[in-house]
Amino acid sequence: MGSASSSGYVPKVIIYLQKDSVPHKVMFSRHCRPSDIKELLCTTVGLSRNSLIMLMDQNNAIISIDPTMPTNAPSSPYRVVPLSGRQLTEEDDLLQNVLGQVADQFSRIFKVNDLKTEIACRLAALEKRVELEGLKMVEIEKCKNDLKTLKDELSLGNRSSISCKHAIMEEPIKLTVQRDVPKYPKYTLSQETIEALKKPTFDVWHWEYNEMLSCLEYMYHDLGLVHEFNMNPIILKRWLLSIQENYRNNPFHNFRHCFCVTQMMYGMIHLCNLQEKLSLTDLVILMTGAICHDLDHPGYNNAYQVNARTELAVRYNDISPLENHHCAVAFQILSQPECNIFANVDPEIFKRIRQGIITLILATDMARHGEILDTFKPKVATFDFLNEEHIISLKMLLIKCCDISNEVRPTEVADPWVDCLLEEYFTQSDREKSEGLPVAPFMDRDKVTKPTAQIGFIKFVLIPTFETLMKLFPQIEEAMVQPLRDSRDRYEELKQIDDAMNELRKKTENIPLGWKKK
Repeated sequence: MGSASSSGYVPKVIIYLQKDSVPHKVMFSRHCRPSDIKELLCTTVGLSRNSLIMLMDQNNAIISIDPTMPTNAPSSPYRVVPLSGRQLTEEDDLLQNVLGQVADQFSRIFKVNDLKTEIACRLAALEKRVELEGLKMVEIEKCKNDLKTLKDELSLGNRSSISCKHAIMEEPIKLTVQRDVPKYPKYTLSQETIEALKKPTFDVWHWEYNEMLSCLEYMYHDLGLVHEFNMNPIILKRWLLSIQENYRNNPFHNFRHCFCVTQMMYGMIHLCNLQEKLSLTDLVILMTGAICHDLDHPGYNNAYQVNARTELAVRYNDISPLENHHCAVAFQILSQPECNIFANVDPEIFKRIRQGIITLILATDMARHGEILDTFKPKVATFDFLNEEHIISLKMLLIKCCDISNEVRPTEVADPWVDCLLEEYFTQSDREKSEGLPVAPFMDRDKVTKPTAQIGFIKFVLIPTFETLMKLFPQIEEAMVQPLRDSRDRYEELKQIDDAMNELRKKTENIPLGWKKK
């Protein structure tokens, strides 16, 4: 992964292809989804964008189609091999025609390019369900009727569920259809992967969404949550799919970040031996809170929401508007019977689970960081795992640690996340400048470099937080705290190099153009 600078540069991936002896070259951002890359490859070699293909290298090895796929040289192009998949049925054609009409209607009503992109993304998501994941549409007529109703409402100008004042805060339009057993490809996790999932060194960049869903499913089974709360395994799959579909394609706050945080939580549970110290109810709160903690994040933080007076800021009275929204979306999903993993839980236990999840998601607001850390510190010396107040404070600190834990990971895993975060920051600050809103210095592309962005955060937020937790769990020092110290030292060295280069540049600029050595 290349390193972004204050210029906002986004690393590109270049791949060379060959089909029917004809060479091709494609280039895409490493933030693209695998499905987008697959469509790009199909279009490049003259196939329908919905074609099923696979890539093979010179040794006839299959290449995974995703942003992390290895680059190659023009002399060793990947071969594009079309696969014979099922053809679209008449019902599929009709459904896509109706969806196309809805997209056209959106375009005519709103005249907003962002909404065109949103419709295209949702079309792609539905096509992915029908064609790539093999989900059987058992109530296709119901779906057609729902789409017709949506089209009629739009034609009448009914915008009750869509706000154009701040397009980034519009409610997501979910075209939900009832499905047979939702099947994302089942991956059999190797013993190596199972062990790696328990460690902070797990490389989250090498996994596609379907593989991450399988890993999350495994975690719930492995921790005994499926058995303890009598979860229907099919509903668990459907819930995880719905969670993934409700994370937006932001540079940073996306489904991969959700997986990162949840995998770190799973790793902490094993590293700190929390299975013997906490109840299964506490564990399901920790895991579910981590999965849901950034649902439908718009890519613009709370400061923007409040300063721009968005719909969310107004709705939640400027109090943690994003975190409140994440909670609301989480329980909207759980309110659907086909996604309610807690359907068989006693109402009183569910009430405790719900309150616990809300508490944890609200704790991820960085504005509350000092408050939460100061509340936990006095409890460490006499921490009591039978004291409910102590446990709640611990769970809040755990989800905070997991949410900001990227620098705990190896450099090659952590470094791209800084690029992603800066890209999201720069997008927001550019918008704030254009709208005349206050701009935070740490988000301004004209003032920030990677070292300056990370040094203060690691020294004054990450290390103190993890060192506080280390007093209760000394075993995290080697696995988590030491990597943070190493990361701090690395960024300080990079800053010294940057400072020296800037100083040299200034001296060079002051040398007269006509100067010559005598």
